[in-house]
Amino acid sequence: MIAGKSYRFAVRIVKLCQYLCGKKREYIISQQLERSGTSIRANIAEGQQGQSRADFIAKMSVALKETSETKYWLSLLHDTGYLTEREYHSIPTDCIKSRKT
Repeated sequence: MIAGKSYRFAVRIVKLCQYLCGKKREYIISQQLERSGTSIRANIAEGQQGQSRADFIAKMSVALKETSETKYWLSLLHDTGYLTEREYHSIPTDCIKSRKT
């Protein structure tokens, strides 16, 4: 379940970054957002193949940190006018949902 949600979230982040670069001409924050937003799923995948329980926990902790960073970049994009109120409120909700399951 977490694998699917985090993957769908990563796809949404990639599409958002394409929109930000193409329509809004915002490149720097978009790159940071894309890196952290897609890294969540990558770390979950690594954790699922962990060699030990400690390895699993470490990768899940990194995924949680990446989630927090992603929320920061989304807030920054909103507060600087790159994301509308509607866009902003829909994406962090997915970020939180991806983290909890």
